Amino acid sequence: MSDNDELYLEGEEAAAGGGAGGAKKKASGLLALLPNLLKFVAIGLGALVFIVTVSVITYNILNKGGRAQTIIPTASPFMGTRPTFSAFTSIGQVRTETNDPIPFSVVVDMVIHFDLNDTVASNELTDRLHELRDFVRLFFRSRRADDMRPENEIRLRQEIVEHLNTRILNSARVRMVTFNQLDVVQLN
Repeated sequence: MSDNDELYLEGEEAAAGGGAGGAKKKASGLLALLPNLLKFVAIGLGALVFIVTVSVITYNILNKGGRAQTIIPTASPFMGTRPTFSAFTSIGQVRTETNDPIPFSVVVDMVIHFDLNDTVASNELTDRLHELRDFVRLFFRSRRADDMRPENEIRLRQEIVEHLNTRILNSARVRMVTFNQLDVVQLN
């Protein structure tokens, strides 16, 4: 309703003879708006319930029925179990000399560890036994006595594993190398 309409109604009410009729018309105007107002409130509440329902269902689907996605480990990650390997011990003792100006004598008895029950690795290591012995001899002959000190043993083991996996073996994968014996003795 515009301002002019209200003025016209007031004038018409005054002509009709009383102010009581104007109050009835205003009340009937509010009563006419009440169903529309209630309809919008109901639509809003319905939309809110629909949105909440869809959100809860979507959350439960994504969360797999409300189960936690984070798995809490029962054991500490710092105290994990060490894997078990198979050992290839057939290389035996290998004797050689170092690459020093005054050579040192080196006696090595090396054990090659590979994945447990890996028959391919076991067969390949057995088939390449003579190559492995030659590799051990040449590897230690190219080193100096200082390279074989106890504080350098971890680096020495890593180099041997890398050489075996990249240059000697085809399908077998060496996981670890240990020494039953690694003696470096100065020759007189």
